[in-house]
Amino acid sequence: MCYFSNVRVMEMRLQCVVFSFILCWSTFQWESVLATEVQRKPNVVILFIDDLGYGDLACFGNKRIPTPHIDSLAADGVRCTMSYITNPPCSPSRCALMTGMYAQRFGKSGMARGLPIPADHPTLAELMRDAGYVTGQIGKWDIGSVGQGPHERGFMEVAKDPPGTQYIRETQDGGKAYLTDLNGDSMVEFVDRNAGHPFFLYFSPLAVHSKVKETPQRYRDRIPGGDGTAYEGAVVAVDDAVGKLLSALRKHGIEQETLILITGDNGANITEGGTSEPYRGGKGKYTQQEGWVHTPTVITWPHRIPAGKTYSGLMGTIDFYATVTAAAGLNLPARCDGINLLPFLSGDLQGDAHKYLFWHNADPTDAPRRNIYAVRWKDWRLIKTDGVWTLFDLIHDPKETQDVAKEHPDVVKNMVEQYDNFVDLLPPLKPSADYKGGGSVPKGWGWEIGTGGVFPAVQ
Repeated sequence: MCYFSNVRVMEMRLQCVVFSFILCWSTFQWESVLATEVQRKPNVVILFIDDLGYGDLACFGNKRIPTPHIDSLAADGVRCTMSYITNPPCSPSRCALMTGMYAQRFGKSGMARGLPIPADHPTLAELMRDAGYVTGQIGKWDIGSVGQGPHERGFMEVAKDPPGTQYIRETQDGGKAYLTDLNGDSMVEFVDRNAGHPFFLYFSPLAVHSKVKETPQRYRDRIPGGDGTAYEGAVVAVDDAVGKLLSALRKHGIEQETLILITGDNGANITEGGTSEPYRGGKGKYTQQEGWVHTPTVITWPHRIPAGKTYSGLMGTIDFYATVTAAAGLNLPARCDGINLLPFLSGDLQGDAHKYLFWHNADPTDAPRRNIYAVRWKDWRLIKTDGVWTLFDLIHDPKETQDVAKEHPDVVKNMVEQYDNFVDLLPPLKPSADYKGGGSVPKGWGWEIGTGGVFPAVQ
């Protein structure tokens, strides 16, 4: 079991106390100032669930798996029904989330596990830490190189999962515990410690990553009929962990001051029972299809985001970076692909957050099933298979059974041109194996190499 480790004492709080003492402020005055500061900066929680499918949650149509806690967040916030991962394997998906950009921009054109993230671009955790937030990471990391752990990239408190994919773990007292339960308890501990100060919490459980056979029976039994699978029980366990978080926020009276964003790192773990319904595909099977990149997303922020709404505009997890930055009142660093979603979620802006989204996963050292060449625009999905572009209307054909490229040549032409422009922005493709072993991407590497220049009109 991994317990939290603190890498920095709350210097800001101590400095403010000393300052207040020097000025002979009263305790009441200091508490009033602190309360004002807490209200000014919202807490932020990102829940990044491993291999969660679009159809795995009740609030996204699942009829078997009860997910009341995540459903309550959907009822209190916005369901995002066209939310995407722009590089679906585990590691690059997380790198894109933490940097707010296409991971392909710094060479992650496939799994590329071990390839570092740019040293000259702040992670979201580094931004929040430097703005006075307490930053915490719980669960799976899988970002950057060996030398770029959560401590090194901005997290002050860490309860990182131990290596491996085992769910039953030995505790310090010699007992056994289910990892997802431990993760939930760690979230409660983090909130209890830091409720009096703005915090940024990143929770990325191993669940529902394969193999989920160790899911305790008590979670499987909660599926109606009592015949729940290990996978279904694992989803229930994650929802229970979310429930622990929400109870902790309510206990400290800070639920109304907390922005929560929930999504998955890629499509459904369909080989073990996950579902991408109404779409086809997912992790391990039909990975070229929509279900591999389309994830359920819920965003809630009481009194700032309307309750019970649905946003169907084109967006991605690369937008979480810009959205959280805006919510915290911070300046967005240069070289970001993401867009602040708050105006779209509030209804102040209409339509797609991104005009286009792109996939260029072409790492020659990666498993061929992960290679994706695709574009999303309006209702269309264009994907290259065996060198041939195929076009699908996802609204009328979500399972991608009818190629309509010949019927819409102008649509294909436009989307191919946009795709080519995007690829021109990327650094020369090199096998990810060239970069394994640590270190950092050289300063500025990959940013100005492409023939298309730097970041023009990819949104």
